[in-house]
Amino acid sequence: MKRSSILVTGGAGYIGSHTAHLLLRQGYDVTVVDNLSRGYRHNVDPQRLRVLDVSDTGGLCRLFAERTIDAVIHFAAYISVGESMQAPEMYFANNFGGSLSLLTAMRRSGVRHLVFSSTAAVYGNPASLPVSEESPYAPVNPYGESKVMVEKLLRWFDRIHGLRSIALRYFNASGAEPEGLLGEEHEPETHLIPLVLRAVVTGKPVTIFGDDYPTADATCIRDYIHVNDLAQAHILALESLMAGGASNAFNVGTGSGYSVKQVVRAVEEVTGRKVPFVIGPRREGDPPELVADSSKLRRNLNWTPHCSGLREIVSSAWNFEQKRKFQHAG
Repeated sequence: MKRSSILVTGGAGYIGSHTAHLLLRQGYDVTVVDNLSRGYRHNVDPQRLRVLDVSDTGGLCRLFAERTIDAVIHFAAYISVGESMQAPEMYFANNFGGSLSLLTAMRRSGVRHLVFSSTAAVYGNPASLPVSEESPYAPVNPYGESKVMVEKLLRWFDRIHGLRSIALRYFNASGAEPEGLLGEEHEPETHLIPLVLRAVVTGKPVTIFGDDYPTADATCIRDYIHVNDLAQAHILALESLMAGGASNAFNVGTGSGYSVKQVVRAVEEVTGRKVPFVIGPRREGDPPELVADSSKLRRNLNWTPHCSGLREIVSSAWNFEQKRKFQHAG
């Protein structure tokens, strides 16, 4: 029996490449679209990669005409909060404009199912924890606002065009593919765990932003979700839509939070080395604690995280970082 054919936009990036890898392992036919501005060609089988920007509506329509695509998982977006505060126009043009182009091409081509990579940034600084999907939109940066705009766009496309979608609002994606083939390679890197690991490798101190928060050890607490568990949530969302399920939005997190200093200690335990760090000022807009209520996802899609313990996340990221170091040395 032929398995469904899935288009993964942004599939050469961090979460997209992990999801494409898992789709292939589960027997799906996968095509990746990426403009390679922030993704990496080496993350994708060359035969499955189409170098194309999602803002190219005509190019997407030609691709849909060439290949029978049953559904789309949409990752292609800029993701840096700090950068979005410096260049909001770039984030709205790419994240919202690119998504509108993709949805237009899907509608013209008769593709009616989409899983959207959203973010906990749509909630801003939530008034209560853990954060549920009932929390209101309250983004505090253009990145989060751009994702809110796409979620609203999806609702209108469902209502008017019958294009069904699921938005997954994830918390702190982290970790790496267990064999070390894929991992985080953002340039510049902004995520905590790879930054702490690189501090171990280079000896250059990592900056901890703020140690005066109202938490147990005075550093920020976040909900870390292993990228493979996140990838599996996308596949479950995809299968729900293709089985006739309704449009929806779900949080993806573990419901457990770890502080920055707990992450540092976990890295020291995994690597057997001390982490050099310095304390810097708080970053504007960083809430003291951000933890997901993912009960809706667990209940509706039967999703369970299997590899999102902090030590397991750090170990997988360390395995990738070591392989990455040797690859660069070669």
